Amino acid sequence: MMNKPCILVVDDEIQIRRLLKLTLYSAGYSVIEASTGKEGIQLASSRPPDLILLDLGLPDSDGKDVLKGLREWFFSPVIILSGRDSENEIVSALDLGANDYLVKPFRTGELLARIRNLLRQVAKKDQNHIIQAADLFIDLANRIVKKNNEPVKLTATEYSLLTLLASNRNKVLTHQFILKQIWGPTYAEQSQYLRVFVGQIRKKIEDDPNHPKILITEPSIGYRFVQKF
Repeated sequence: MMNKPCILVVDDEIQIRRLLKLTLYSAGYSVIEASTGKEGIQLASSRPPDLILLDLGLPDSDGKDVLKGLREWFFSPVIILSGRDSENEIVSALDLGANDYLVKPFRTGELLARIRNLLRQVAKKDQNHIIQAADLFIDLANRIVKKNNEPVKLTATEYSLLTLLASNRNKVLTHQFILKQIWGPTYAEQSQYLRVFVGQIRKKIEDDPNHPKILITEPSIGYRFVQKF
């Protein structure tokens, strides 16, 4: 079955991370943590989360610089959690691409409501959140993948890759675009890395992985998720 929605917490205060981890776990989310901007970007690249909670006062860099770097390739929601409460700071962070801003100390109930709202917005971006290709069924809103009506077990990375392709069905996505979206900009030239994951997914969703009909290779360019009408 699919993993729970994953939230990356980037904050150098261990007490805040502990509070957020407990709160998010209790609300049904999985959590990964980073205490520096560099670590946060690395985690976002290696295991793309569904949403990021980002502090601005990080020990190695300003959170706004981290946000600016993330927004070059990371398009899922980012909520700023910061002790900075000036209007200029809030407006600046929102202009750089933050989806929301909460000033510390914050109420956990309000934070959870804002997280739910942003994740709902993401789910609604693709109005047709049910995707079917032959006997493959993908429910983007509920994070469900089935083949022949049986659940398909995918890793978090496999699921992210499959749904990226499926959400852009019948379009060619280049190797570089896919690598940046799933693993981050440092992997932009690792096309062999991508081939390995595509091969793993094909074994799970194709009738004949050696002659795929859903995940099609566009030689020297990228891949296409084929949905025939």
